[in-house]
Amino acid sequence: MRRLAVLTAFVLAGLGAAAVFDIDAASLPHSAAYHWAAYLLLAIGLYGATYGIDLAQARQDKKIIVSAVTVGVVVKALIIGGVLALAWRDPLFLLLGVAVAQIDPLSVAALMGDDRMSTRARTVLAAWSSFDDPITVILTVYAATIATSFGLGTASAAADGQWPLHYLTDLAGNLGLAALAWLVWRYTRRQPWLQYAVLLACVVVAMFTGWMLAMALIGLFARPPALERLMPRITEAAMYAAAAGLGVLLIGGVDLAAGIALGAVAFLAQALVAWPLTRGMPSADRWHLAAAQQHGITAIILALTLEIQFTGVVAVIAPTILTANLLHMFGNHLLDRRLARPAPTTTDGPSAVETAPMPSQPAAADASQPAGQQQVPDL
Repeated sequence: MRRLAVLTAFVLAGLGAAAVFDIDAASLPHSAAYHWAAYLLLAIGLYGATYGIDLAQARQDKKIIVSAVTVGVVVKALIIGGVLALAWRDPLFLLLGVAVAQIDPLSVAALMGDDRMSTRARTVLAAWSSFDDPITVILTVYAATIATSFGLGTASAAADGQWPLHYLTDLAGNLGLAALAWLVWRYTRRQPWLQYAVLLACVVVAMFTGWMLAMALIGLFARPPALERLMPRITEAAMYAAAAGLGVLLIGGVDLAAGIALGAVAFLAQALVAWPLTRGMPSADRWHLAAAQQHGITAIILALTLEIQFTGVVAVIAPTILTANLLHMFGNHLLDRRLARPAPTTTDGPSAVETAPMPSQPAAADASQPAGQQQVPDL
């Protein structure tokens, strides 16, 4: 709740700054500085998402996680985008459905000390939220490329019908950058300063080229120990900077109805996808994973990035983020109350409350009770 309040405060601060300094929200997304800043934040967010994945723990439930971040993400995007594209008669919602199909890893990180889910469920959710971020970003980037080739949004380099070639070239650049980083990282272990320099260079290259898949892959192996304590702060700072940027663009208005609908459908889509994927897990864990949809840094940064080519995306995604997070907060509160159960007892006969002696009597006062029922567990 506190984090959502701080996030909202940064959005309002950005909105206030736009009003005070009379910022032109219509032309800002088309400037080179805005483009580079949006990609820089996206690179930081993706690297931070994969940097924090515990690969050893994720292997234990790799079948669920792989299904969730591949089939699950695609099905969620189709449900969200398809329902709203039909309801609003606007194909742009197919792209927005992809953009909000992920679960925010920073929000999930705050739940890792919460005992309402089992350790296994927390591990699955942490890996799910970390891996689906880069998958969603990649799908969004390429879906945007395809969308512009069909006449949606502002024309791009791929809008001339050559998007398949553009896709392959971009994919080769991503894989090449990641492979180069891996080679340097492997053979410069005794020169940490060079590793940090290469990591910084990769961020800069991704910022200017848009090779975001590379940053997600680099986060799986390039993990300097010194960044372990700094990464949460870096990604959080990136999120709040993105929230302020979101507020600046909101000076152009908010599409409240579409945003609320998008957030609600995204929350329901998570439940529809998670329930079959988590069969075999305890019921309480399945319910909490079904109600796990939250939005944060990735949704915000994708909104800023998509605004470059699709005017009005921010006006929809801003209320979407608030709606999904409020549904998560209240939905899980109701689940916690619904799933709460009295502590189990070891007696086979009447309940422990019935067999326990009165507080004012010694435990041996009731000699009529069978010996097996005189021992009552501490509650």
